Amino acid sequence: MRAKRTHLAAAFAAIGTTIAAAASALLLALPAQAAAQTTTGKPAGKLVLYTSQLEADAKQTVDAFKAKNPGVEVEWVRSGTTELMNKLRAEIAAGSPQADLLLIADAVTMESLKAEKRLLAYKDAPVQGYRPGTHDPDGTWFATKLITTGIAYNTAAPMKPSSWLDLLKPEAKGTTVMPSPLYSGAAAIHMAAVKEQPDLGMAFYEKLQANGTTAAKGNGGILKSVASGEKLYGVIVDYLPIREQAKGAPVAFVFPKEGVSAVTEPVAILNTSKNPDAAKAFIAFLLSKEGQELASRQGFLPALPGVAPPAGFPDTSFISLMPYDPAKALKDDEANKKDFADLFGG
Repeated sequence: MRAKRTHLAAAFAAIGTTIAAAASALLLALPAQAAAQTTTGKPAGKLVLYTSQLEADAKQTVDAFKAKNPGVEVEWVRSGTTELMNKLRAEIAAGSPQADLLLIADAVTMESLKAEKRLLAYKDAPVQGYRPGTHDPDGTWFATKLITTGIAYNTAAPMKPSSWLDLLKPEAKGTTVMPSPLYSGAAAIHMAAVKEQPDLGMAFYEKLQANGTTAAKGNGGILKSVASGEKLYGVIVDYLPIREQAKGAPVAFVFPKEGVSAVTEPVAILNTSKNPDAAKAFIAFLLSKEGQELASRQGFLPALPGVAPPAGFPDTSFISLMPYDPAKALKDDEANKKDFADLFGG
């Protein structure tokens, strides 16, 4: 009987040793991310970013983030916002969204994802100092830069505009071109913002049409038209004429006194993210002074007031932004495009 008990004790001891070994192996097999976060306090692991940034800018942004967070491996996919959204929606439909993080052109697209409850709120994001309207009050998306829409003019033009209403003057009759919201996301946001301004509204577009303003598909074609003198005035995103003016092109850019609309290249975390800690660290970097200085070096207006702008741009504290509601812009988008097409064609 004593021998039997001895054998049982030995068996239980062996089982205990096996369980302890298995538990130890399981702990060792945990993702390196968890261990790195425990020992260093910094995020680690793999982070998948979908971005519409220019290729060179995307690489600079990722490299700068990794320099601050060497434990994070960033895999990034770069394409236009429409293409990225098509890719993401196909992945969602298949039940396997791959991206942790989106850094795309506009807040209206982010609002569509928010409405579908696809975004993860980052409630304690470092937004101190940022203007209201440049981030979602619920913390689901955050502006990373300002790409404003204002007026470019040929330096040989008889009038230097300072107001949106100057485009309705006789000097601008038949000599103004603007992008179509049917093709340009920035133009769609601009129309949404203009319609909310009491002194402009839809009547402004009707008066532009009556003054002979024409529509083009995109901003690049508008720059060529104004620089060549084919048109004297153009509604356009800021950095194109400002950069070309610095190269000697006969163009100049003004921020109208009523204010400008802005595409903000917002960033957001998907609620299916496999690494939300690293995604939050990426957003915190973009919103930091260092991240905003990087945006400025890349040639864009920083979204954070007080950060020095690129050469040729005014300080953002001197720029008035026309407020608009991204959720309302999303709701009104199709109606706005129809109204525009009725006036200027498709």
